[in-house]
Amino acid sequence: MAISAKDVMELRKQTDCGMMECKKALTEADGNFEKAIEILRERGLATAAKKAGRIAAEGMVYADYCPECKVGVVIEVNAETDFVAKNDKFVDFVKKATKVIMEQNPADVETLMNCKMGDETVDQALKELILVIKENIKVRRFTRYEGVCSAYVHGGGTHGILVNFETTNGIEAKDEFVAYGKDIAMQVAAANPSYVDEASVPAEVVAKEKEIMLVQMSQDPKNANKPEAVKQKMIEGKIKKFFKENCLVDQEFVKDGDLSVAQYTAKVAKDLGGDIKIVKFARFQKGEGLEKRADDFAAEVASMVK
Repeated sequence: MAISAKDVMELRKQTDCGMMECKKALTEADGNFEKAIEILRERGLATAAKKAGRIAAEGMVYADYCPECKVGVVIEVNAETDFVAKNDKFVDFVKKATKVIMEQNPADVETLMNCKMGDETVDQALKELILVIKENIKVRRFTRYEGVCSAYVHGGGTHGILVNFETTNGIEAKDEFVAYGKDIAMQVAAANPSYVDEASVPAEVVAKEKEIMLVQMSQDPKNANKPEAVKQKMIEGKIKKFFKENCLVDQEFVKDGDLSVAQYTAKVAKDLGGDIKIVKFARFQKGEGLEKRADDFAAEVASMVK
């Protein structure tokens, strides 16, 4: 019998399964909705979809770089519990998804789901993983850079850093540069800069900071009555401090407080006989901005015993 688009949409709404899976199930079930849902459940697809409503804020962040193809990727894949990050199948899926992003360059997560991962799509592989692990799992986000990069994973997947550089004279192939790149990635992980340098700070951000500083001065009895020129001079000093705290190249180098990141970069470049410019970076922290589960573990165990 002919299956209408309306029927497919209705089954999709009830099961949250893919359009093609719903159409196939309805065709096999001769249009019978209950039978189609049963088919989807037997295939594990409806089970996977049912879990999609549960909060996934754990999991892992991963970063990798291919020096041969000069492509780097940082990715976050979330699950419901932190135990999953230690599951070999979960880790393997994350690493394979990273390779897919490197090689196929999808525009976004939705496009990634339709990319091939071996003989199946990433979406199909993810659904199979959900069936095995029995938790909601989601690819949340990724960033892909082309060019010379350094990738760093901290804390077994709590933080993932990807830094993109411009270099000259082939110095990126030297071991000393690789060590330098890891240092910069670790700097990003530890000091959490918001921008690469002063030039990359939006003008409206600087204007807002100055506005806040002026209000703070007006509320401080020691500064409220100072001449405007003095206030502006003080604001210039405060803005420099803001840049030093928030711009990567202006920060104190975590391994040597006597150097800024810019000074450390210049030193390494000189030693290696080339130029190094930090172009951009991505810093992913697992679950940042997501609601966490607040389970009562004792109650959960008690309910399982009952």
